[in-house]
Amino acid sequence: MALVTMTAARAQEYRYEIGPALGVDGYLGDVNDGNMYKHPGVTGGAVFRYNMTSRWAFKANLLYAGLSGNSKDIDRKIPGDGNYDFKSHVVDLGAQAEFNFFHYGIGAKYKNYKRLVPYMVLGLGLTTAFVDGKVNVCPNLPMGFGIKYKLKERLDLGFEFTMRKGFGDKIDGLSDLNGVKHGFAKNTDWYSIAVFTLTYEFSKRCSKCHYVE
Repeated sequence: MALVTMTAARAQEYRYEIGPALGVDGYLGDVNDGNMYKHPGVTGGAVFRYNMTSRWAFKANLLYAGLSGNSKDIDRKIPGDGNYDFKSHVVDLGAQAEFNFFHYGIGAKYKNYKRLVPYMVLGLGLTTAFVDGKVNVCPNLPMGFGIKYKLKERLDLGFEFTMRKGFGDKIDGLSDLNGVKHGFAKNTDWYSIAVFTLTYEFSKRCSKCHYVE
């Protein structure tokens, strides 16, 4: 009986998840230094997650974000008393590590699994921004938090908010505004991504009762 119980518990653990992501994005930069959601955009794409343990996971994402801004939203003046507004089509490719605050899952009660857990996320990514007919590419640093809820044994609902620090000053098509020079680490382009995800788990971790983690 004990062997059957342990086997059933193990059968509920899967290595991988994949699914769509959909949400909103915001921009902070040369023409917006206040409310990042002054001109919200739509974000969509896909995520793939490897569940290393019930506390640690690694995720890859491929997302599209539509960023926009207008210099009328800031107190600073554009040189020449001009006005600048932009629309940037961003492709975000990244990988992040996730740390769950509790053991995530269902079954295996002796592990005190939770169906609802918050987590922190940190990673590296690549931003490709298409704006004003030009292509600008730079690395980014995503950091944030999220929450996961296991709807069923193999179906997971999540929400995640991250800020992306772009190590490049042309995501909005502007650089060195007002003659102020910025180095690699000191630029003004950030963007946020807040998405809901729905992922499906696959590839059983192990169904044998003698499995040892």
